[in-house]
Amino acid sequence: MALSRFLTLFLIHIALLLGFCFAEDPFVFYNFEVSYITASPLGVPQQVIAINKQFPGPTINATTNYNVVVNVRNKLDESLLMHWSGIQQRRSSWQDGLPGTNCPIPPKWNWTYQFQVKDQIGSFFYFPSLHFQRAAGGFGGFIINNRNVIPIPFDTPDGDITILIGDWYTRNHSALRKELDAGKDLGMPDGVLINGKGPYRYNDTLVPDGIDYETINVQPGKTYRLRVHNVGISTTLNFRIQSHNLLLAETEGSYTVQQNYTSLDIHVGQSYSFLLTTDQNASSDYYIVASARLVNETRWKRVTGVAILHYSNSKGKASGPLPDAPQDEFDKTFSMNQARSIRWNVSASGARPNPQGSFRYGSINVTEIYVLKNKPPVTINGKKRTTLNGISFVNPATPIRLADQFKVKGVYKLDFPKRPLTGPPKMETSIINGTYRGFMEVILQNNDTKVQTYHMSGYAFFVVGMDYGEWSENSRGTYNKWDGIARSTTQVYPGAWTAILISLDNVGVWNLRTENLDSWYLGQETYVRIVNPEATNKTELPVPDNALYCGALSKLQKPQDISLATSITGGSKLFFTMLMIASALLFLSR
Repeated sequence: MALSRFLTLFLIHIALLLGFCFAEDPFVFYNFEVSYITASPLGVPQQVIAINKQFPGPTINATTNYNVVVNVRNKLDESLLMHWSGIQQRRSSWQDGLPGTNCPIPPKWNWTYQFQVKDQIGSFFYFPSLHFQRAAGGFGGFIINNRNVIPIPFDTPDGDITILIGDWYTRNHSALRKELDAGKDLGMPDGVLINGKGPYRYNDTLVPDGIDYETINVQPGKTYRLRVHNVGISTTLNFRIQSHNLLLAETEGSYTVQQNYTSLDIHVGQSYSFLLTTDQNASSDYYIVASARLVNETRWKRVTGVAILHYSNSKGKASGPLPDAPQDEFDKTFSMNQARSIRWNVSASGARPNPQGSFRYGSINVTEIYVLKNKPPVTINGKKRTTLNGISFVNPATPIRLADQFKVKGVYKLDFPKRPLTGPPKMETSIINGTYRGFMEVILQNNDTKVQTYHMSGYAFFVVGMDYGEWSENSRGTYNKWDGIARSTTQVYPGAWTAILISLDNVGVWNLRTENLDSWYLGQETYVRIVNPEATNKTELPVPDNALYCGALSKLQKPQDISLATSITGGSKLFFTMLMIASALLFLSR
């Protein structure tokens, strides 16, 4: 009896230390040592950002409602934040890893992220969100599996494969950053990487000898789930596999109506799951291609990633020309029509047993409307900047969420305009004041000459319409009010608009940004602040015990013992091992 009481008290103590985590939901643990290594993905030695000496980083694998613990050790020479793109961080924008919510992890410091992947499934990725670091790597996949009690809307695949594609420069991220600071364009990328590797030598003129390329090994007669993420800087990529169809099954946490594509345009920051059936005769290996889209494709031909799909019974190496991209260089409607064809599978279960379509978004009254317009870069105070509605966002020294928590005045303004400003552009920390439990309509109007993709943290929004020209009130007549896909990242074509609907049920401060890294770096973003007027831990978790402090709150930050930081992960694992042992002993003692 005494043992039982002791163990019960011990478990209660542990649970209090864990805060928001629930005993019935399992934990997964990862240790990320973020550092520079030298690699030559395009044949030129350069500095890249690795995790645990890996480039790209390891894939995080969790299941709906799991608690994810990631201990991050910053071994870079500059501050760091890790962002979990598409992970909704329900009730906890504290863990989002963006400068509006988190102070950065200083060099040589350690910080542990701890969050629950509440009511989510699907394919996502993570990346470093400060200082243009994503251009140097530091990214990896993030998988959330269905719970066993929730069926997936297709047969269980024979394998699960993560594929990271993205444009790439041989200049390091600090050099690219300096070019943007100097008002220059980055120019055409030097290539496209697939899983951190350069192109297979399909053409002796375009591809130099000696480049390491990616090989995906498969068995004949099987079905594989391919999770493809565009983790690049600013280039839309067309993804295709020679002689194979890609059966689209899921995107960013939503199961789709299953449709076959011979290729699909994947825009920066987007993620898709395809089912690939290995039904070919394997007379040779097959090309996997990621090529630049919606550009002068003749001039950009060298900006092409090529990997190899290798059957175990393959009879030879891939050779000959690559499979063609869509032949529509001067007809942009093909890509838009393809995007419109991606629809929500309303009858499939998502993270919960009820059908995805049980949330009837098309019948909800809109409570607030924002028309967000971007234009080509402008000059403000002698600096090249990008804008939304005429405002170029300035990240504050004190994160917005911390400023609210500690009532620090003057950090930001709640005056982001609902329509584009008519006066000259300006640089400000201006954010959107969202209404808790409101239903927001956002029209993203792209008046630039290149594709923009937009992402919102904390949410999956419904993509209900897109078209060329200027959006007007009459455009609502074209909206899809039944099975528009729910996702966290959507494209907006040049000279076009995209409309999204957002149910504002997640309290916190959430980033709304372009995923085009150069435009984001230069100010094309804002935040949406959502506050429950009734303060309660049921809608937002308290500030974490290990929160970092900076800006006006710097005095609250205690110095970190660097020698202790290196051993925190081991301590954390021991801590949770003790928890599991205590749980087992308590069970046996009853």
